[in-house]
Amino acid sequence: MAPFDVHILVEKPFAASLAEADRMIAAVAATGKQMVINWPLAWYPPHVTSKRLIDEGVIGQVIEVHYYDGNRGPLYHVADKVEVTPETAAARKAESWFYRRDQGGGSLLDYLGYGVTLGTWYHGGDKPIEVMTMVDEPPGLEVDEHSITLARYAKGLSKFETRWGTFTDPWTHQPQPKCGFVIVGTEGTISSYDYETTLRVQTRANPAGEVMPVDVLQPPFQNPIQNFVHSLQTGAPVHGPLSPAICRIGQQIVDTAVLSARERRAVPLIE
Repeated sequence: MAPFDVHILVEKPFAASLAEADRMIAAVAATGKQMVINWPLAWYPPHVTSKRLIDEGVIGQVIEVHYYDGNRGPLYHVADKVEVTPETAAARKAESWFYRRDQGGGSLLDYLGYGVTLGTWYHGGDKPIEVMTMVDEPPGLEVDEHSITLARYAKGLSKFETRWGTFTDPWTHQPQPKCGFVIVGTEGTISSYDYETTLRVQTRANPAGEVMPVDVLQPPFQNPIQNFVHSLQTGAPVHGPLSPAICRIGQQIVDTAVLSARERRAVPLIE
């Protein structure tokens, strides 16, 4: 799209690799236009509310982000999340690109980008020093259905877990573990779960914790189009997780996680 000299909104994921992401950034930079990358999770009220509380200093400096997300599996649903039977889902695995390594299949590539992009946003743009990832090896499948990524930052460890095969889908009934984030700061914690209408917040003043309602999102923070148009018209920054700077760090972590899983070792963050 860059040769057409237009502003660009890219749906997640950012790219298939960091090299491709950098090519995209360079191509758009040469036009003087803007590019943003939309992560639907970035518009969930609990996760947006969590960032507001972080920015207000409610939990101090963020030192850990814990992420768990996924669903029962991509073949359990067709368009508009219409469900199919477990037998139909299992039969489709052999023919679906979701389960092809050479086509970018697997839970890690499906869900890790969400966690590490919003995680970078919560971490204030900080990068990890190294990454270590382990994936399952389901019999008869080329790709993972479960991955766990540990990211070591100068300030501590964060964990990002992806899962195809949750007990229930989070948009119907939250599974256990719940899908979403737990954010740990120097002065408190926040639990922020997908689709939920409340957060739970602990602070030094209230270590027992309290349940808080999530924010009702207001313009221009209700959806990506609204926000991007507002940014173009006013010069205001786009919603943080959509910015190429934050998304590039997320892409670095994803690429490093893929390499770590392949080599079965901790890997310095790919630059």
